[in-house]
Amino acid sequence: MWTSLWSAPYTNARFAYVVAVFAAIELGLGSRAFTDHLPIFVAEHFGDVLWASMIYFGFRACFTHKKIFFALWCSIAFCFAIEFSQLYQAVWINQIRGTTLGALVLGKGFLVEDLVRYSAGIAVSSLFDLACLWRKRSS
Repeated sequence: MWTSLWSAPYTNARFAYVVAVFAAIELGLGSRAFTDHLPIFVAEHFGDVLWASMIYFGFRACFTHKKIFFALWCSIAFCFAIEFSQLYQAVWINQIRGTTLGALVLGKGFLVEDLVRYSAGIAVSSLFDLACLWRKRSS
């Protein structure tokens, strides 16, 4: 079983998903760093969209042997859990959120709009993933 998970098709796919994770991180951090140079819509929404995209591709990298819908639903559950965890405002977790890494991972405050952004990022990523798989099958 384990040897089949590390076979060439899974390894190639895993590498592609890891590259996609780092691309999403780079683009997401760039969308935060260069907000003054981006259109307002992009600056306001794309950071969260790309964060959710990174989560999706991370699940795909970990579970390349599973179907796309597995990663889609795991990503939705993870992103929504993180967002709803922001309703919990204990001192200890707010101290973690006060750090740069803590704010990037856990966020700072609950916003319903973030749930929409996460859904959009995961939907676009999974559709892109599906399109790439269809292209491979038709080649």
